Order: sequence, then structure tokens, then C-alpha cells
Amino acid sequence: METRNNSFLDTPKPRKAVEALSPYSAPLEGRRNLLRLDFNENTIGPSPLVIKALREINREEISIYPEYSGLKEKLVNNLKKQGSGQYIKSSEIGIFNGVDAAINAIFHAYGEHNEMMLTTSPTFGYYTPCAQMRGMQITSIPYEGIDFQYPLKKICEIITQKNPKILLICNPNNPTGTRLNPKKVIEIAKLSTNTLVIVDELYEAFTSDSILPFVNFQKTPNLVVLRSLSKTAGLAGLRIGFAIGHSKVINLVNRVTGPYDVNSFAVIAALAALEDQSYIDSYVNKVLEARDWLKTNLEKHKVKYHISGGNYFLIWPNSGPIETEKKLKENGILVRSMDEKLNLKGSLRVSIGTLQQMKRFWSAFKLIDNI
Repeated sequence: METRNNSFLDTPKPRKAVEALSPYSAPLEGRRNLLRLDFNENTIGPSPLVIKALREINREEISIYPEYSGLKEKLVNNLKKQGSGQYIKSSEIGIFNGVDAAINAIFHAYGEHNEMMLTTSPTFGYYTPCAQMRGMQITSIPYEGIDFQYPLKKICEIITQKNPKILLICNPNNPTGTRLNPKKVIEIAKLSTNTLVIVDELYEAFTSDSILPFVNFQKTPNLVVLRSLSKTAGLAGLRIGFAIGHSKVINLVNRVTGPYDVNSFAVIAALAALEDQSYIDSYVNKVLEARDWLKTNLEKHKVKYHISGGNYFLIWPNSGPIETEKKLKENGILVRSMDEKLNLKGSLRVSIGTLQQMKRFWSAFKLIDNI
């Protein structure tokens, strides 16, 4: 029988928007047993309560479909204890297989062909392919000045004049750390009820800039807040995230997801993590302590850097980002080059872990960069 080379096989045509898409990908392989300062994860692992809960999972938990009752209520109670959830109801929370799945679902529900997605640049790279998949037009406004200020005036002008379908605000922004006052975010949302304003708050714990203490989704139904347990609680490998917004919006977004997208292990781990808020608070405080220590040393040695919000900072090594990234990896330390991002030429993004971990980074960096 004649066989044909697979490269010449005819296949069904995909949508044009997908065919033209450059997929979002990150170098996530081969990272075990290294000091992971490249993806802003928790660098010490989850609470002992999480490990205990996972070890006690029985056969039935694995063999039946996941159950989600209780997790939304647990998150609401957790937020209220932190002073952030006085207006929030469990019906206003959606559970997703990581925040990236929540972002994708929101675009699936609201992103329309040739409509505008408005955001800033540089920012988290996954927003763009989600918009491109739906054939949306993307408008990215650069951050302003050497300290990367949020382009508030320009964003407000575009919303008022053009009514974009979606506005994405990463607050604090990844990778610049730019912070936007939460009351300003609510003011932006009120400019156009036709614009869905998505606020990515994955790094909020390190800055306390959340809009949740101030927003009432009954009064501002076009706001959606994204939260995760990856950066603080150490659940990145289990993939669980939350979208918080008006119950009608959350219901519509849930319609375009699978019925069991979030697995039982993630739910059990999330419940245990939320039960141990003191562990999360302790880790955040360790990161903030290390951030202050780093800032002092960077200034002392006159190293060009930028530290603002989040558990990460930007640094411009004398030996260049590519070579420095390579040599740090040889020393067992992972960081991430930002060399190709707008206005970040020559920089590295470095996640901040504990003081001990950052002292290890600093010792290696000083030798590599001849400080």
C-alpha cells in the first residue's frame, strides 16, 4: 500500500485566527531541583496542612468526579477575614483550572471578532493569544517613564471614545510591578458599562492593592477580579484559580468551561491552603523582608534595577541578560530574560523568595556580573 509523507497530508482547515496564532509558551521543563526564580512561584512549597490533606486522599476521591461544594464559601470566608469580602457572595466566584483557564474562558464568553481588547505593554503574555484566538483587535498602551507608570489618561481616553470590549489590568503588573490604586480601577470601570474590565490580582498579596474591599459587583457588574493560590500558597502544580465578579458574568463564563475542569486534588489542596492563612501570611512577609534586603544591596552597589509591586524585580546586568541567565542556571539558579519585551531591553526578571534564597542569588550574581 502506498504511504504518503505526513507533511503532505490534507487536514481540515482551522479558523484563520488560530492558524495565524503564535502560541503562548514558557520554558517550564527541567526546572526541578533548581532555585526557581523565573516564574514568580512560591519558592518553599505549600502548607503542611496541604500535604497532609493530599496524603489522606482515599480511593473514592480519585474514582469519582470532583465535588466543588464548600470551596466557594471557604474563599468568601477567607476574604472576609482579610477585610476583602464584605460584599462578595459565593455565587460571584468561579473556580477554574488555573487563572490562565479563567482568562481563556472569559475571552471565549466575551471576546468577539474585530472587537477591541485593550491592555498595557509589557504585561503578562497570555492575554494576547487569548484575544487573537477570537479574532479580536489588540491595543496595547506602553507604561510611561523610567518607573513604568500606568498610562491612566490614555486608557481612559480610549475607553471613553472607543468602548473596547475587554480591558485587562494586571495589578500589580507582571513584569514591571506597576501598581494602580484600586479606587482608580473602579473609576475606570464606570467609564463604560460596555467594557468588561478584568483585573488580574495574582500578585496582590505582596502589595495589598486589591479592589475587593471597595467593589460592589451589584453596582459595578462589568468588573471581574482574578485570584490564584499559585504565587502565595504554593499550589502552582495543581492549577486552581478564581474569577470573582457579578453572578451573571460568572455564570456566563462558566457556560464555556467543562463540567469537571478542576480536579479533586486541587479542590482538596485549596481547602487546606485557605484553612492555613497564617502560613500564606508568613511566606508573604518573608518575601517582603527579602525584597527590602535586595533593594538595599542593589542600591549600595549601584546596580540598575526596578522594584515595585509583586514578588519579583527587574535588573539590568552589565554582562547582558542572556549570558547572565545562562551562568546563573549553571549555578543552579533560574531567572528569566525580559530582553525582547517593550522598554525592557537588557533586563532580567527575578522572582523573590526567602532571605536565604535571595542571598544565594546575590552571591552568584555578584561574581557573574563582576560587582
